[in-house]
Amino acid sequence: MGDCVERISNKNMNDSNKRMIVIPYARFWERGFWERDSYDHLLIQWQGKVNEFSTNLRLMKTIDLSTNSLTGPIPYEITSLQGLVVLNLSHNALLGDIPKDIGQMKELLTLDLSKNKFSGGLPSSMSQMNLLDYLDVSYNNLSGRIPSSTQLQSFEKSRYIGNAGLCGPPLTKYCPGDKEVEVTPITGESKSDGEAIDEVMRWFYIGGACGFVNAFWIVFGTLLLNRRARHAFFQCQDSLKDWVYVKVVVFMAKWRRVARA
Repeated sequence: MGDCVERISNKNMNDSNKRMIVIPYARFWERGFWERDSYDHLLIQWQGKVNEFSTNLRLMKTIDLSTNSLTGPIPYEITSLQGLVVLNLSHNALLGDIPKDIGQMKELLTLDLSKNKFSGGLPSSMSQMNLLDYLDVSYNNLSGRIPSSTQLQSFEKSRYIGNAGLCGPPLTKYCPGDKEVEVTPITGESKSDGEAIDEVMRWFYIGGACGFVNAFWIVFGTLLLNRRARHAFFQCQDSLKDWVYVKVVVFMAKWRRVARA
C-alpha cells in the first residue's frame, strides 16, 4: 500500500489539467459512466451525504479502500496527498498509529477509519482539518484525549464509540486530568460551606437559649419580687380563663339549638 501511495503522491493531485476523475463506486462502472467524453456536472453520494461537483469537478479526488482486508499501518506517505477530498479505509485490519501529520490533509471532507485495529491517540494535527464534515474512527483501539477543535467536537458520540481509552468531549467520559480539576475544588468548597453553616447554627441555638433564660427570669423575677405585679398577673389569668369558659358555653348552647332544629 505504501508504494502505491508514494506513486500517487509523486503525481501532483492538484493538477487541474487532468480530465480523468477516479470514483471508486461500482455503480458508476456498471452504468458505463466512463464512456462519456466529458464531465461537467456530477452529484456524488458518500457516507449518506450528496456532494455536488460542477465547475470544480476536477477537484473531486477520492480514495476508497474499504472492506479490502488490508493489514499493517497506514503509510506515512498518505499525508502528502493534500488535495484528497475523501479517504475511506474502514472495515479492514489496519493497525498502528494514525499518521501524526494527517492534519496536513486540510482538503478532506470525509475521513472514515472505522472498524480497524488502530491504536494510540488521535493526532493533535487533526484539529487543523477545518473542512471535515464526516469523521468516523469507531471500533478501534484508540485512547487518550480527543483533540479540541470546532469540527471534532461537533460529531456525534457514535463516531468515537468502540474505543475504550478515548476521553473528552463529545464523549461523556472525563480524561484523568479533567476529572481532578472539576471534582476536587467542588468537594473542598462544599466542606467549607458545611463548616460555615454548622458554625452559624451553633451560635443561633446558643443565642436562642440565652434569650429564653433571660426572658424567663425577667418575668418570673418580677412576679416573685413585686406583689402588685403578681396580683395583677393572676387576676389577668383568672379573667382570661373566665372569658374562655363563657365563650365555650355560649358556643355549645348555640350548637345544640341548631342540632335540634
